[in-house]
Amino acid sequence: MVLDTSRPEPVRLEGSAPGGFHTTAALPVLHRGSYWREALSRTFGAMRITAPDGVCSGTIRTAPLGRLRAVTVEGERLSALRTHRLVARDGEDGPVVITLLDRGVARLEQDGREAVLGPGDMFVYDMARPFRLDLPQSFRTKSLVVPRDVLGLSESDIAHVTATPLGPDTSLGGLLSPFLAALVDGAGTYSPSAGELMARNVVEMLGGLAGEVLGRSEADTSGGNRALLLRIQAFIDRHLPDPDLTPEAIARAHRISLRYLHKLFEGEEATVGRWIQRRRLEECRRDLARHAHGSTIAAVAHRWGFISAAHFSRAFRAAYGMAPSEWRDTRGLAPHPPPPARLLSA
Repeated sequence: MVLDTSRPEPVRLEGSAPGGFHTTAALPVLHRGSYWREALSRTFGAMRITAPDGVCSGTIRTAPLGRLRAVTVEGERLSALRTHRLVARDGEDGPVVITLLDRGVARLEQDGREAVLGPGDMFVYDMARPFRLDLPQSFRTKSLVVPRDVLGLSESDIAHVTATPLGPDTSLGGLLSPFLAALVDGAGTYSPSAGELMARNVVEMLGGLAGEVLGRSEADTSGGNRALLLRIQAFIDRHLPDPDLTPEAIARAHRISLRYLHKLFEGEEATVGRWIQRRRLEECRRDLARHAHGSTIAAVAHRWGFISAAHFSRAFRAAYGMAPSEWRDTRGLAPHPPPPARLLSA
């Protein structure tokens, strides 16, 4: 039986808020497949779910941790395929999922690698690129769904750690696995600030684990540097509308030298100024797609910190290969352009 989330049937889900509980247990067998498919789709993103006839049941528990989400999934055997078409439909800024396989076995394919996983293994998959996840028996997973801008890894780093078993035999893996399990189990009982702080600790430890996988030195993956970088990136996101947001202002706000700030961004494939401009362009593009005819190009540009509408238009075209008006007029229905390849000076 093939259940394709790209063609959802009308299914009413109770509690579809960021924190909630979905189960197929009380549903007639006839309706379980569509409900289970829609619940998985709303939780992670559109996927093509394949399961044997009569095997399409389970539960999903979700709880917010600031901008992150904790998710526990229990179910019967299934395969999940995220295709190029589904990625293109959802956009290239999908979240990254950090998962602990608590029960069962799994096989994950992404970025040209295949990982065979057992209980206690952690793994990472990226919703912004195609993947296949096979769970051939009953399973339980505990996951953090992380917006990619929170993760603090470059795109190339993310591509290197997907479909790579992160076992408890590594130094950080042995620490991270039980911490992730406890965090997900307790999600919903913490205050919003405490929950997000603990979730970010997992993200920072994953950065160190990525450093182990990539063979970096301890100095390159310092937890303190990564924590500071994440705080700075969050600061940038909060202050994007401020036209006076500059590297100098950021360094001053965090009481570090301008030189040290630039060093923190060396692994991000963008200077500080270009990071700011890229984030502004991403928010402008979302606004133009979301409110296609509700705002002028200049108003959107000024809303996200661009002083000059002409400069914004040049930067937008350089990044996405089309003018802002062209993107707005498509209402976001055209194929998503690639991530910015080059940016004008901020």
